Amino acid sequence: MTEPTTDRPTPLNDEHVALGATLVPFAGWTMPLRYTSDVAEHTAVRTAAGLFDLSHMGEISVEGPGAGAFLDYALVGALSALRVWGARYTMICAPDGGVLDDLIVYRLGQTRYMVVANAANYDVVLAALRERTDGFDVQVGDDSAATALVAVQGPAALAIVEALDALEIVAEDGTTAATLKYYACLPVRFAGTDGLLARTGYTGEDGFEFFVPAAAAVDLWRALLAAGHGHGLVPAGLAARDSLRLEAGMPLYGHELDRTTNPQDAGLGRVVRLDKTNADGTPLDFVGRGPLDSRAHAPGARRLVGLQGLGRRAARAGYPVLSAADGPVIGTVTSGAPSPTLGYPIAMAYVTPERSAEGTDLFVDVRGRPEPVRVVALPFYRRPK
Repeated sequence: MTEPTTDRPTPLNDEHVALGATLVPFAGWTMPLRYTSDVAEHTAVRTAAGLFDLSHMGEISVEGPGAGAFLDYALVGALSALRVWGARYTMICAPDGGVLDDLIVYRLGQTRYMVVANAANYDVVLAALRERTDGFDVQVGDDSAATALVAVQGPAALAIVEALDALEIVAEDGTTAATLKYYACLPVRFAGTDGLLARTGYTGEDGFEFFVPAAAAVDLWRALLAAGHGHGLVPAGLAARDSLRLEAGMPLYGHELDRTTNPQDAGLGRVVRLDKTNADGTPLDFVGRGPLDSRAHAPGARRLVGLQGLGRRAARAGYPVLSAADGPVIGTVTSGAPSPTLGYPIAMAYVTPERSAEGTDLFVDVRGRPEPVRVVALPFYRRPK
């Protein structure tokens, strides 16, 4: 029996209990860790489809004539250039360039955006955005409690979405689920309730994410399970989500990203748009620009790399990376696990630049024993075209 917690349940909590999920506290929420086995759920997403409850994520509305200009100032990306119904991965940084959170921003109209933040950082992101509104004609709202987020991920995701009888696509330009581009979204109605369908995800597979009112979450969840019955769909928990994103080389806040990390350290300097300008063509002084500009022109003290385990024991977060079996520590593992898809251990780690080249052989101290690893390109896994 699952022990009661003081963490907040999602609108789908009773569904998870009925499915026999192992529930755990996560970022202030009660979330399903797994329903059956981590490997089975992971494999289902790679070969068929998995259904995820992501309602712990935070949704922040940004609206008003100055919304685009405000986000250009508050975040590191160029969000005013984002097309309507487009989505973009970006970050919010502190004035010193440290990452407060990584985000996905959706543009829902000419003057309307939705910012999706990680659950653990939602309060920080909301407060930082509100603190940065001075001088902009914009309103920042908190929509998280009213919104549920449900994702279907995997090769069969499109077929499952298309099998939803109660789903109506209401895009004016005729876009369908099948023609929706990656990192784009469109308005939908599910059983008469307005929502949003996005072709985004955190697994390395094709997939869709549904943003719907919290009251519609149970009906949507059940309808997706029914639509996916003949397509191999299974409910999947946090454990599978973590191993999937690790194989896909996707950073996790608190592991690859944190307040002491800047985007360039993590190999994500591409999301920092230093070419943003004011109307007169002068550089736009967005939050964190100075330190991030300096970092773009100077070698960092560490680099994020992928590590392929050459033995059987997996490196885990926090384990030291060594230059040789009896050598000095030259880095730290941020995430690591056996890869169900690839069949060998994988990890991400920060190491010194001179030991970061692909093909470099290193060691990880796994509970007092050096295990051989090799630096490899990220991501570890790419889905077939």
